[in-house]
Amino acid sequence: MSLGQGMPINTSTKQKINTRSSTETELVAADDFMPIILWTNYFLDAQGYSTHDTILYQDNQSTILLEKNGRKSSSKQTKHLNCRYYFITDRINSQELSVEYCPTGEMVGDFFTKPLQGQLFYKFRKLIMNSQE
Repeated sequence: MSLGQGMPINTSTKQKINTRSSTETELVAADDFMPIILWTNYFLDAQGYSTHDTILYQDNQSTILLEKNGRKSSSKQTKHLNCRYYFITDRINSQELSVEYCPTGEMVGDFFTKPLQGQLFYKFRKLIMNSQE
């Protein structure tokens, strides 16, 4: 999670359930992080700082469709998904959150979950540490 130019919250945890596809994995991961996103928004509001744009970045187009449209975007491969993973859809509909596409090469979260090398590693390290080097 980024706030301004800093990264106050970052986490990388193993998922507690088995998933059948990368789309489902992304949806479960977003759902697992939703309480942290919402709590941070409520905390900032209580402190007098209004949050205008809470954006959840995704690099999986199918996941974005499922998050925005819920069951309406479900297909044969995703019809088994539990309805709890459509909590994100409710938050998008109530305009507490928006979802935007972010290409894999720009996804800062990959720094915490993948063994990056070379330019991509240096780029994300600089961004996360708020360094000018």
